[in-house]
Amino acid sequence: MSRRFETTRWSLILTARQGTTPEAREALSALCEIYWYPLYAFIRRKGHAAEDASDRVQGFFARLLEKNQIAVADRQRGRFRSWLLASLQHYLANEWDRESALKRGGGQLLVPLDATAAEDQYRIEPSHELTPERLFERRWALALLERVLNLLRDECTRAGKGPLFGQLKDNLAGEGSEASYQQLAAALGSTPGAVKVAAHRLRRRYRELLREEIAQTVSGPEDIDDELRRLLEALG
Repeated sequence: MSRRFETTRWSLILTARQGTTPEAREALSALCEIYWYPLYAFIRRKGHAAEDASDRVQGFFARLLEKNQIAVADRQRGRFRSWLLASLQHYLANEWDRESALKRGGGQLLVPLDATAAEDQYRIEPSHELTPERLFERRWALALLERVLNLLRDECTRAGKGPLFGQLKDNLAGEGSEASYQQLAAALGSTPGAVKVAAHRLRRRYRELLREEIAQTVSGPEDIDDELRRLLEALG
């Protein structure tokens, strides 16, 4: 396991709580990367206009950074995303009315928020019975899976296995058919048996990375399986 995952107890949040250190900013940046769109989607589903939602997400993250509010997050109180959503709701109800909007282009954020891309993505969100809270959970799950996929891609690229990842990334969710392995083997200039072994190893590493990412924001190892179940429920 890499040094980045030496602990499974809120390691990313605990690092982010250190304030203005480079490590803390990097950790908060990683958290923003995962959560900014789920929070944007939550605000939009609450009925706010696109520009308003963008301003409010930016203002919320700026507030977290400037006031180091993440320092009060307590791992004994449950999941980080629950704390984050409750903090956003508090910000929307109280802080926003006492602050001027953080205008686009003003302030400096750890993760650039592309308002146009966010709204394009929001337009294709399901419009049926999903509540703002359910939509937040779904987008959290999808963002987490995307981050894990990117981590795996980067690992494969560094190891000189980028083409292998490119061919197998769509087979990470389950076992492929014999026909699919034959097709992939032909594309990679390998054998079906070798490709099947490589796919198995890639799926195993994908599951490891997913558990490691989840471990960053739960109280302890005993909570990882429950969080995995919640992730699957959010996608259902």
